[in-house]
Amino acid sequence: MARGPLFQEDYRPQFSGHETFPLRYGWLKKAYDAVEATKGETDNKYVFLSDDSIARFGVGKNMVASMRHWGSAAGVMNESQRSPLIRTTDLGRMLFDDEDGLDPYMEHPATLWIVHWQLTANPDKTTWYWGFNHYPALTFEREHLIKGVSKLAKDCGWPPVAVTTVKNDVACFVRSYVPQQPSAQAGNDDALESPLTELGLIKAIGKRDGFRFVRGPKSTLGDGVFIYALLDFWSRYTEKATTLSFEAIAHEPSGPGRVFLFDENDVVDRLAGLEDATKGKLRWSETAGLKQVVRDPSLNFETALSYVKADYIGGRRREAA
Repeated sequence: MARGPLFQEDYRPQFSGHETFPLRYGWLKKAYDAVEATKGETDNKYVFLSDDSIARFGVGKNMVASMRHWGSAAGVMNESQRSPLIRTTDLGRMLFDDEDGLDPYMEHPATLWIVHWQLTANPDKTTWYWGFNHYPALTFEREHLIKGVSKLAKDCGWPPVAVTTVKNDVACFVRSYVPQQPSAQAGNDDALESPLTELGLIKAIGKRDGFRFVRGPKSTLGDGVFIYALLDFWSRYTEKATTLSFEAIAHEPSGPGRVFLFDENDVVDRLAGLEDATKGKLRWSETAGLKQVVRDPSLNFETALSYVKADYIGGRRREAA
């Protein structure tokens, strides 16, 4: 089994940027709109950096920085240190465009699953990627993640990182997926939850500061997002191949099985429906004991977003928990 991109020599870990704030409702839309409104300019990073950015977004300076961080991490916008330009992406336009966006207010679970995939299937956000793709147990305490990430950094020879930085990153990771317990001392701002808590991927358990990754079928995850995730993984794992093994899909780091916390039977159930969902472009095969997905050579990741749209048909509001 491949060890994954975290262990490559050129990997650059990331433990900050969110300013300790988890993603919040409305932030991706605000970030998208700000970048889209300035797309014709030669330098539009000022929308997050100028003195009037606080008034523009209606939040504090640190939250503006966090909003920018999540916009990039979720794949809604694309920026480079070597360029003064920030650009919106095809994914961002599909979701948040004022005229044609599928879910500008993040009212549909498909949007949340896409954002989760962007954060955890790509290795840029180290703790998110490691937690879902490499952490060896289903239950954990916050301190376990802190020690695990710190050991990972040491074993990989990454530049030294302060323990406080890792603690803050792990705390943000947990808050992204686990609803906060109500507190009389918490203000309205503190009570705002990350939208990703609705996915139910991590649950608090009875022991103090204990948590559990929730494996099993995901009823709100549509076939379209699953196909998008599968093709995205395929493009990075073995782009030219027209077959992909069940073992890779179910168990490889950054594969759908790991990221969506599926059991093997859940993966089989999803793969069995691919042929109908893609009109034969993807096909599940168990010939001669070899379990794999076969892809029509004309199908690639560039066409993956077209399958996502089917998940939004029939209403945009989230299902009741």
